[in-house]
Amino acid sequence: MRKLLSLTMMALATSTAFAGGYRVSLQGQKQLAMGHTGVGVVNSAEVLFFNPAGAVYLKDRFSVSVGANALFARTKFQNLENNLRNSTENVGTPFSAYIAYKATDYLSVGLAVYTPYGSAVEWDKDWDGAHLVNDIDLQAIYVQPIVSVKVSEQFSVGGGPIFVTGSVNFNRNVGRSVTDEMGNKTDVTIDQSGVTAWGWSAGFMVNPTDKVRIGFNYRSEITMKARDGAATFNQVPAYLADAPTSPQDIQLGNTTFNANLPLPAELTAGFSVQLSDKWLVAFDYNRTFWNVYDALIVDFKASPTSQVPQSVNPRNYKDSSTYRVGTQFKPNEKFSFRAGAYFDESPVQAGYFAPETPRNDSVGLTGGLTYMITNNLGVDVSFLYLHFKEIDASYNHYIEDGNANVSFGGTYKNVVFSPGVGLSYRF
Repeated sequence: MRKLLSLTMMALATSTAFAGGYRVSLQGQKQLAMGHTGVGVVNSAEVLFFNPAGAVYLKDRFSVSVGANALFARTKFQNLENNLRNSTENVGTPFSAYIAYKATDYLSVGLAVYTPYGSAVEWDKDWDGAHLVNDIDLQAIYVQPIVSVKVSEQFSVGGGPIFVTGSVNFNRNVGRSVTDEMGNKTDVTIDQSGVTAWGWSAGFMVNPTDKVRIGFNYRSEITMKARDGAATFNQVPAYLADAPTSPQDIQLGNTTFNANLPLPAELTAGFSVQLSDKWLVAFDYNRTFWNVYDALIVDFKASPTSQVPQSVNPRNYKDSSTYRVGTQFKPNEKFSFRAGAYFDESPVQAGYFAPETPRNDSVGLTGGLTYMITNNLGVDVSFLYLHFKEIDASYNHYIEDGNANVSFGGTYKNVVFSPGVGLSYRF
């Protein structure tokens, strides 16, 4: 049994939601409504996120955009062969805030604050996949100051550093059959707050004509370094709480852990065309370099009350692409209507599909509008419907009883709906 626990604990991991999760794009009400396009669009202060180089082309001295979404995510799992069924419904509240200041005709500065990773996954306690995950709760806030410089009317550059602060709470059972003397499943909660990291973003914008804008933006890889996080074991049987008698024994006592969690680099390129005074269309292509996420390694600190081996968790993600298209129709100065769509490839490869990040290829449909209350103040409304392709998939790298390829899988069905509202102000 101690050998089984040793191998089982090798599969322990903190939340992979740091690297993926539902990863719904919700970084601005106007641009979300246009299929989350924006690298070649100068619509509002939201350009600070999509392409900092475009901020210098904003017409007003001050531009402010703030907004928030309610994110409703639902995942269903079933394995008819083994008569397994479960589902999870979760709510998130990602937000964004942007302020841009045009210091001169050739220089703009700004600040962007947004939450690209803010959803949660919570399965039923001790469900059939509890040895992989019970629940995850992730919060991450990005703070990005930017500088935008107009080299000419046709070309600009922009960028700046990115500061990230976040927290994560993750719970899973330590094995499929490990219980205490009362029959309660033994589980572990891994918790860390105040995790910080730095990255950067840079882009450029080209305006070959007064009707066409071409944009390019790169966001660097960011490594979240969790240090001295808390690992708490619950319902531990007495024989696993005893002091170890050899280096190979396991002792499940509360301890701390270290882990490096990569957030991949992204490259986005695209363009917009002003078809007429009323119609604007845009297209973005995004490439996310997920290949940096080949495994998640967690080092548990040995102590007089705990002896847990290092955890190595294969993920083997692949680079993936997202294709986005959007349009805006502005019939008058009071209203602007928007719509869009995008196709998002999953980075998860066959055999690595885990229920902590039940993510497959998806199609997003978006829409929204702006109503100008005054000449300077507008209300922005958006919605996103995100449908994940149904998939029969499994995770084949769980370690148990000397076997490193224990499989857990079935059919996953996912859907996300997210309404949002924001305010835009300019003067």
